[in-house]
Amino acid sequence: MMRDHLHYHVSGNKSHPAFNRVVVFIAIMSVFSHASALTLAEAENIALGNDPLMESHKAVARAWNNDAVADNQLPDPKLLMGLSNVPVDSLSLSQEPMTQLIFGVQQSFPKGDSLELKQVQSEWQGKAELAKAAERQVSVKRTIREDFLNLYYQIEAVRIIHRSRKLFSQLVDITEAHYASGRVNQQDVLSAELELSRLDDRAIKIQTEEDMLRSKLEQWLGEAAWQPIDLDFPQLPQVLNIDDLNVLITNHPAIAIETAKLQASKQGVAIANQQYKSAWGLGLEYRKRFGENPDSSDRTDMVAAMVTLDIPLFTENRQDKRVAASEEKMMAVRLARDDKLRNLKQIYDSSQIKIKKLDERHRKYKTDLIISAESNTKAALKAYQSGVTEFTSLMRAHITELDIRLSDLRVRVDRALAMTQLLYVTGEE
Repeated sequence: MMRDHLHYHVSGNKSHPAFNRVVVFIAIMSVFSHASALTLAEAENIALGNDPLMESHKAVARAWNNDAVADNQLPDPKLLMGLSNVPVDSLSLSQEPMTQLIFGVQQSFPKGDSLELKQVQSEWQGKAELAKAAERQVSVKRTIREDFLNLYYQIEAVRIIHRSRKLFSQLVDITEAHYASGRVNQQDVLSAELELSRLDDRAIKIQTEEDMLRSKLEQWLGEAAWQPIDLDFPQLPQVLNIDDLNVLITNHPAIAIETAKLQASKQGVAIANQQYKSAWGLGLEYRKRFGENPDSSDRTDMVAAMVTLDIPLFTENRQDKRVAASEEKMMAVRLARDDKLRNLKQIYDSSQIKIKKLDERHRKYKTDLIISAESNTKAALKAYQSGVTEFTSLMRAHITELDIRLSDLRVRVDRALAMTQLLYVTGEE
């Protein structure tokens, strides 16, 4: 390439101030690349450690588990105390033989197996929250990996442009020297300076994208989002070995959420069916009597026991509707689960296709396009120095090589992004 033929030199009047900031940033990153560079794995750990929503789901799960214990307990007994049959004319407790001071206790028993079913329902709702925490974990990992990979692309793209800018700057110097000696016209000089300015603008745009990505990562990583990142290509974990995709997807946290919801809905249907049964209650009373019998003996105290029983006779607009509503809710959850299964399957299939095609493109760039672009640039330089071709051909060759290198970087990053989607579906080793 040109560095084989030219000495590196950049004139002070050809450095764009904004681009100089980019160069300084790259230099700082290079100094700290091995000391304090942020790796993808470190970014994931920071994000997962700082995620309040995951802990929120776990707290809700603990709440449901506590509710489950309480749901299977009988209602609190009721204590009764009062006066019965007190005459209003005298308010005397001993005047009438029917006057009684009553102490009693009542205990109600809900319909059928309602308590046990409510306990199981709460347990499933707690499992749904734990599944949400697990799904949140894999979702956060996917988000961090996507943002980190895109950030890596922006930083590496600026480095590629920076290397190319050195060569473009040399071309400007050569063109100015040729113009001074009368070998080229002024248009070549202006074209060279224009391309250099366009390259600076390109780098500034990429730097803007980098800042936006770092700002996006800041919500997860805090100040660590502004650290230099590891300049080695981010490494992703290995995908789990897949024996049966359908079984694997069924165990995905997103599906586990819907499965737990479905089980809770089934318990809701069973609870609604319990409403056709009778609730019942048991009561026991002690009745204290005052005064004396005609023979001057004390009046005898009394006890009473009773049983109450619901009679569900009119079920059309209550029990029947409750059961129908519960069944519809269960159907809605089942359909939502089926939709998520299809979505995960689609992500898996599309990711596999992308990875396969991007592998083919990467091999093409590695074995053909980059080598051809380098050879084309060298040939264009020799031809220009020999006066065989015009300056525009030389510039076009350099721009083509730059575009191919950026495209190759984009292909590698896009493949990693597709792998990130695949890892979300399948899990990792």
